[in-house]
This record gives sequence, structure tokens and C-alpha cells, in this order.
Amino acid sequence: MPPVLTADQHEFAAHAGSFVRGRIEYNVMASVLEGVLSRDYSDATALFAYALDDAGELEYAALRQPPWPMLVSELPRDAGRELVAAWLGTDPGVPGVNGPPDAARSVAAAWCELTRGVSRCSMREAMHTLDEVLDPPRPAAGGLRLASADERGVLIEWMAAFAREAGVPGAEQAAALVDLRLGQERLFVWDDGAPVSMVGTAPVVAAVARVGPVYTPPEHRGRGYAGSAVAAVSRRALARGARRCVLFTDLANPTSNKIYAEVGYRRITDWEEHAFERA
Repeated sequence: MPPVLTADQHEFAAHAGSFVRGRIEYNVMASVLEGVLSRDYSDATALFAYALDDAGELEYAALRQPPWPMLVSELPRDAGRELVAAWLGTDPGVPGVNGPPDAARSVAAAWCELTRGVSRCSMREAMHTLDEVLDPPRPAAGGLRLASADERGVLIEWMAAFAREAGVPGAEQAAALVDLRLGQERLFVWDDGAPVSMVGTAPVVAAVARVGPVYTPPEHRGRGYAGSAVAAVSRRALARGARRCVLFTDLANPTSNKIYAEVGYRRITDWEEHAFERA
């Protein structure tokens, strides 16, 4: 059956909510859905898509919360074209797609065919999971604490810098992202006499806590702050009821992949992000 597109988060949750919450690979989709359901994102209208088979069972799901790219689940063969054809009628400005590699490539190829534009793989990511924290082999000086409102200015600078370095949207939304996380106590700093590193978390969904973004300013790098901060945040999440933690790393950044493995994260699957450029 062709995909159903809707701006109604409750309709999407009724058909695809258990699907995205039930598989750790789709934790990003699940946490975005939870954010929309809880009205965390009041400044943008999300778009959702789901497809059912002849028996009424879910085949795949996709969603987008502007300004970020489309998020997509695994797709059946040849479903990428029907998804993109339907999507472009409502969201012709979609800037890219993020998802399991085969699905992301299928959507990107269909977008190029239908728009005569071009796409490029802008990031290859590894998804890692952890259920027990290992102590960092070289613990950093200082300690983790919740970020405070009086640090808002530097946190906004760091959030924007993270987006620019990672090559992802969000620099323009840095203030809103910091304010949301501060209000929900989901933004932390590693303090070594002063804040030297930042780590955020997403809301816990289906007992899974997603860690990120993680950012250390260049002048403070190489001292173990990020690894110690991620270990401490992960331990805190598990102590508060999460069964597992997840995080994403850029496969082009061997340092982050190494330091998170040292505190117990193991790679379970890959994602790709493809950016779209109109002709």
C-alpha cells in the first residue's frame, strides 16, 4: 500500500509508535516523536509517513522535524521511490535523509531521480550501545554536574560550534536547544575549575537513554574530558532506570569511536546521512 503522510503526531504514534519505540535502532525517531507529542518543538511542524501492508501491519516509517533531515526506517525493496514521491508533494524542501544505509541510499536515489537534483553522503555514523559503564582508562580531572542557567551563553556557543563541526543543522537553533535541555535537566558540563566540556541527553524512551551532543572546545581537548563526561552521564542514566544507553559517532572521527569504546560502548549498526542539492 502507498505511504500515508500526516502532520498528526497522534495518528503516527497510533500506527508506528510501538514500531519505533520497540527497536533500539530507531531510538532517534522515537525520541523525536516523544518530543513532538510532549510539545517540546512548538516552533516547527513535523511531518510523518507510514506504510501498511495488506494485512494492516506496518512496513516502514519516516518522519521529519524541520530543519533536520528526514529520518527513515528500513525500507522494503523499491519503497524509496513511492515514499519520496509522496513526500515531495507536502515537503518539497526536505534537505536530506538520515537512516540505515540501504534505506538512506534508496531515498537519496529516488529524490535525485524525481527532482533531477544531486545528493551526497554527508556523514557515515556508527550507533553504539552500552548497558554497563567501564571506568575511563585515564580519568579526567574534575567532575560532572548539571549545567546551570548562568552558563547559557557559553553553552549556546558550544552547541552552535558542535553543529558547525559536525556539519549538521542546529547552529541557528542553538539557543532554543540549550533552553529546552536546561529546562528539562538534560544538559551537563564537565567542570575542572570551570566548564570544559558539554554533554546532552535525549528523553528516555522505552528504557533507552541517548547521549549527545558531546562537545569539548579545542583548547580543552586531549585531556579525557569527553570520555569521562560520557561515562558519568551514562552511569547516571542507568542508575535512574534506563536499561541501555546509545550514542552515535562519526565514522570519520576515530578519536570519538575509541574513547567511547573505552567506557563500554559497542557498535551495533550504522546510519548514513545524505544531503540533497537541487539542480
